[in-house]
Amino acid sequence: NMDKVILGKTGIEVNKNGFGALPIQRISKKDAVYLLQKAFYNGINYFDTARAYSDSEEKMGAAFEYTRDRIIISTKTMAQTAEGFWKDLEESLKKLKTDYIDIYQFHNPAFCPKPGDESGLYDAALKAKKQGKIRHIGITNHRISVAQEAIDSGLYETLQFPFSYLAADADLEIVENCKKAGMGFIAMKGLSGGLIHNSACAYAYMAQPQFSHVAPIWGVQRESELDEFLSYQVCPPGLDERLMKEIEADRERLYRALVISNLTAVHLKEGIGRLSAYCGAVTAGAGAGAGIAWLLGGGLDEINHTIVNTLANVSGIICDGAKASCAAKIATSVEAGILGYYMYKNGQEFRGGDGIVKKGVERTIENVARLGRDGMRETDREILEIMIGDAGQTGN
Repeated sequence: NMDKVILGKTGIEVNKNGFGALPIQRISKKDAVYLLQKAFYNGINYFDTARAYSDSEEKMGAAFEYTRDRIIISTKTMAQTAEGFWKDLEESLKKLKTDYIDIYQFHNPAFCPKPGDESGLYDAALKAKKQGKIRHIGITNHRISVAQEAIDSGLYETLQFPFSYLAADADLEIVENCKKAGMGFIAMKGLSGGLIHNSACAYAYMAQPQFSHVAPIWGVQRESELDEFLSYQVCPPGLDERLMKEIEADRERLYRALVISNLTAVHLKEGIGRLSAYCGAVTAGAGAGAGIAWLLGGGLDEINHTIVNTLANVSGIICDGAKASCAAKIATSVEAGILGYYMYKNGQEFRGGDGIVKKGVERTIENVARLGRDGMRETDREILEIMIGDAGQTGN
């Protein structure tokens, strides 16, 4: 009676409960094998891992060496070249103790690999498929543009993409477009990276008729987590009024956090001005920290101290127009925002007199505005001179 999903044109039938094997890299081999085998013997037949998940593949190989033909395995490569592709594939086959992989996926590439392109990735996948080492070619992504390009290309049999009841309209469109294209849709982050706490809500949402083609994979690290999802196979939660109210409350909570985050970033940027050598990622990181503080139950006091801690930490980051490093600066700034919150929760904070920090969040924000608007004028000119002077000189 367990719900099944057909992964598009692959024809592969999997349990609606898929096992996401990223978290098992954090537990012992013995515990991981126990969880994997318990999942299998209770009806779960689809297991997803990746070469990048440290020893996850090795643990899966240990668990399923003797039951390989009774399960579906998908894994991933982050290779950028054909040479890297073959290296990853052979290593995955070795670790998984198998001679074939059911679904081999390009792991969140910044572009959509295609036949004849410079990377050689798709051509390598076709060759591996012809050799019988992989049976189906898939792609995973977090970018809507790349995901849609993969769907439109007709080259891929499955797409793995973040999806939960907190998804935006654009995400829902990707889900529907996969269905129209006959492409298997594998839903990662069904609990939205920890924002969703009620797994019954998440499961019931995915079980709706319009998502009959969606195969969610749940990241499992503890036996209690596995038991939750196994219980839904026996007694599936219906999307009743109580669960719908909780879903709507979670959505509103996320919207409120986004409003707090955006307004914080706008407030910071207003004083700095439109053009400045002060990196905008810092204001975004402080805004993200404020929103996260609220999501984690913080009030005005926690939000204020999170902002101050963030600004004290990363206000030295400059904007030099280098798109290649923008993502790294954003990641650093958001990490600083999260750190700023946990610093305050653990009794640590930057105080007035610590550099540009003044007593009171608004006074600190005023100092940052002064730094970005007035103090970095000369910095901005120097950056431009450096960039113009080095024009045409690229590489190491």
